[in-house]
Amino acid sequence: MNPMSAVNTQKLLLQLFEHHGVALEPDEDWLLTDGDFPALRAHWREGALGQPGRLDIDLVLDEERQIELSYAGSGAGEAGCRDALERFAGGDLPVLLAACWYVTDDRRLELAQWELGLRGWDAFIGRFVVEGADLQVPAAAVPVVADALKGESLAPRLHWIRLFLRRSADGTLATEVLLDNQPWPAGDRALAALAWPTGTQAYSVRNLILLDVRDY
Repeated sequence: MNPMSAVNTQKLLLQLFEHHGVALEPDEDWLLTDGDFPALRAHWREGALGQPGRLDIDLVLDEERQIELSYAGSGAGEAGCRDALERFAGGDLPVLLAACWYVTDDRRLELAQWELGLRGWDAFIGRFVVEGADLQVPAAAVPVVADALKGESLAPRLHWIRLFLRRSADGTLATEVLLDNQPWPAGDRALAALAWPTGTQAYSVRNLILLDVRDY
């Protein structure tokens, strides 16, 4: 049996948001915002045979759209879940707080205004989180994503882009870029075309960007 119950996972998530000034309301497995959306829940899966566990976080924006996020956590039970929550808090949480709850910490994310198609967009850009090596992310990483988005027809609502890149010790490069939870080949090509550092050490890079149509 998983030593980390759903109730304890919910409690840890509730405490994390309270720490950032967001009061959420428990409703069965979910945490609601003033009884409505955005709503979120977390589920911790214990790793097998000493492998890292996985924390899945679902953030529901409305009745049709849901952001799906996952984080590895080292350790068993609550220790592993807390480790995964620290990864969440250190990278993606500030972006979600700003775009979904209007709690903005300029020290932990970048705010920009992009012109895509006929509309203006507010971009909430998280920090790049690098694991496995000490390296500098190419400066063009965000601009190439913004440029690739110009080829998309975006409905005037909130959108999200998940960036993930891994370079293996043998130099193999793999990317996974998702637009609204769906594979986005143009984003993959844009990210893979950059000059990522090489070496004998494997590393991974991830980031989250949210876009919201600008009110005029």
